[in-house]
Amino acid sequence: MPRIRPLPSSLLDGPFTIDTARSAGVGRGRLRGDDLERTYWGLRTTAPLVDVEARCRLLALRMPPGSFFSHVTAALVHGIPVPIALEHDLTIHVSVAPPARAPHARHLRGHRHAIQPDDVVTLRGLDVTTAIRTWCDLGAVLTLFDLVAAGDFIIHHRNPLATIADLEHALSTFASRRGLRILRVALSLLSDRAESPPESKLRVILVQAGFPTARINHTVTDRFGEFVARTDFILDEYKLVLEYQGDYHRSTKGQWRADMTRRSRLEAEGWRVMELNADDLKDPIELVTRIRKLARLRG
Repeated sequence: MPRIRPLPSSLLDGPFTIDTARSAGVGRGRLRGDDLERTYWGLRTTAPLVDVEARCRLLALRMPPGSFFSHVTAALVHGIPVPIALEHDLTIHVSVAPPARAPHARHLRGHRHAIQPDDVVTLRGLDVTTAIRTWCDLGAVLTLFDLVAAGDFIIHHRNPLATIADLEHALSTFASRRGLRILRVALSLLSDRAESPPESKLRVILVQAGFPTARINHTVTDRFGEFVARTDFILDEYKLVLEYQGDYHRSTKGQWRADMTRRSRLEAEGWRVMELNADDLKDPIELVTRIRKLARLRG
């Protein structure tokens, strides 16, 4: 096996362009080496692209002046949840303001739209749209369920990136018509209590099915005011508790035992408990039918 020729030391500390490498005396054959990351045209790096920020830092070397990361890419940099298929997509979204031309290349999707000066911030060295503007742009990309999950994350009471009033104001001044209708519907469904995208989806399912407003992530106490359990969803009218169980609930012994104990305590206080998982959310109509049946058992 032929020995791989070392790169100049100036190229070992981070990503570089092919033009820079050629100027440093690196041949075309060496730039096609298996030890180099070649996902994006005209760019190379010796480090694996382990996350979206690494991909952005690489691509920033060839972005046009005044451009910034937006849409799904900006959401990932902010930590805003998006569907897993989009999370693992190698496509990077880059935006420019008119009259500049949007860039396009393999694994790069360009956008051109009006932007306000305060719509862009710098996070960890990357210029990205704000969480507020990012949510507005996602209206043209995500389904209602996913858009609500993203909005819930942004306004979550523990560590909010913005307030619901901020989102309301942004929609009132949003210049784009794409996604505006679904954004308005999503805005009316947001909650600062949901703690995961599945919880957001389940809440939307309940609201659209006409159930009374559920209490989200609240504590149940007994008749003496003593703590019984902290629950995902409480439908007080039916004395019904809905618990979403992620895969970690079954794979962690301590969590599995705690879940059993919590359910037993709730049932001892007269609550009915329905445990749900990701498969239950795939068919909202069947799920709603099942919840209604259980609710009717309470009279």
